[in-house]
Amino acid sequence: MSERPTLFRLERDGVVATIVLDNPTKLNAWSWESARQVTALADTIRFDDSIRVVIVRAEGRAFCAGVDLGMPEDRITGRSPAEKVRNYYEKFRWVHERFKVFAHLPQPVLMAIHGYCLGAGLEVAMMGDIRIASDDAQFALPEPRVGVSIDAGGDLRLAHEIGAGWTKLLAMTGRRIDAQTALRIGIVQEVVPRDQLLAHVRALADEIAKNAPLAVQGIKRTINFRAEQGLSEAMQFEASSAAVLFTSDDMQLGYKAMAKKEDARFEGK
Repeated sequence: MSERPTLFRLERDGVVATIVLDNPTKLNAWSWESARQVTALADTIRFDDSIRVVIVRAEGRAFCAGVDLGMPEDRITGRSPAEKVRNYYEKFRWVHERFKVFAHLPQPVLMAIHGYCLGAGLEVAMMGDIRIASDDAQFALPEPRVGVSIDAGGDLRLAHEIGAGWTKLLAMTGRRIDAQTALRIGIVQEVVPRDQLLAHVRALADEIAKNAPLAVQGIKRTINFRAEQGLSEAMQFEASSAAVLFTSDDMQLGYKAMAKKEDARFEGK
């Protein structure tokens, strides 16, 4: 059995911990293994009272360019179409459970986003409490262009942050937007020059860390409680819908077209 790659590293500097997406050769593409590893880091951070703020940043030229299609365990199979749908459904539920652990960290989480923040990358970014982007950042939900739906709850979190209309526009078109547009519609809270991103986010982390940690964590819990009303039920529905779409003929057409860098001709089946 091959050794699993290390996709993240954890850095500590005083009361601030930084989770670093560290797979730059694949543009920090996301996989089931990514979900496993980030959950393990979240468990480490959760009960460490010395950590007051968490930063998430990435190495290389992208925050996260989407899903890693090359991981062997990402190929879900089944002895029948029904079993394959069931297996996808359970896998998506498993991802939701992992993401919930990360999203429910008691410490505030600051996302430092640069370059591509696409698909799964945007879903990860939406789990942060505050998102700061560099001026070269690009955002998109390209899933419909390859015949699948959003499956990790990022669209639901996005709808809460920016409204249903903008979320549907981005999710139904797959349109890519720049950092200033993301700022204008509320995906990110600030945009700074690329060479100032990490220093700016660290200064923000230090500003938050100076405040009473129990008060800061209480504010996060209270706001998140209101924001997450109905989220669990909606994510169950999303897992079911995504499982069906991931077994569709359209998905196969979409991925083949993407590999050839062509536009897919979807047939709706």
